[in-house]
Amino acid sequence: MSKKQVISTNESMKPTGPYSQGIVYDSLVFVAGQTGIHPSTGQLVEGGIEAETRQTLTNVKAILESAGSSLDKVLKVNVYLKDINDFDTVNNIYKEYFTEEYPIRTCLQVVAMPKGACIEIEAIAHK
Repeated sequence: MSKKQVISTNESMKPTGPYSQGIVYDSLVFVAGQTGIHPSTGQLVEGGIEAETRQTLTNVKAILESAGSSLDKVLKVNVYLKDINDFDTVNNIYKEYFTEEYPIRTCLQVVAMPKGACIEIEAIAHK
């Protein structure tokens, strides 16, 4: 019988509510929505959408690696943007972290996010 394993790392932002950073179940890794909060300061990074996107993806990467996975093993990504006009900027940075044979992805504009974040990303990967 499978059992879920909670993933927690100091290399990514601390949860801003009652949830886990990640969960491993069987060979799948589920990464909770991450924003551009720097793990050492607990504050949103400065520099707008570019800096927030890089920190968000760095946070996702840290959780995946803590779970024994990596960005190369990501199957599905959900991206939430405060402003859909940031879509092209996010795509250009996204390609720095993900290579060809990209994971499937959904990208939506949302009204607001915790701490005034511009972007939030969640992911599902395999180990």
